[in-house]
Amino acid sequence: MSTIERESMEFDVVIVGAGPAGLSAAIRLKQIDPDLNVVVLEKGSEVGAHILSGAVLDPVGLNALIPDWKDKGAPVKTAVTSDSFVVLGPAGSARIPNWPMPRLMSNHGNYIVSMGNV
Repeated sequence: MSTIERESMEFDVVIVGAGPAGLSAAIRLKQIDPDLNVVVLEKGSEVGAHILSGAVLDPVGLNALIPDWKDKGAPVKTAVTSDSFVVLGPAGSARIPNWPMPRLMSNHGNYIVSMGNV
């Protein structure tokens, strides 16, 4: 029986998953050492293929990782303009004022994004 010859490639770092954490790790590693051989493995047909929903993005992490992301045309364009909190029930809905909400619930300075595009 003949042996099967398999192709192989060597990498310094292999990151599994091209989600926000995997891509951030790959970008940061290449920023630290551009000569590092980094590969990101993604099971989806393309990056973002398994991200189903949109999100409210706090750009603080993006600012730290890629300070000129706006100039580079990142798909982060829709700024949050207001917050509304509503309790839903069988009889309808009632709005809750913003002042009793924790600061974490304030989205001022954040963006509405499709994480699959980001």
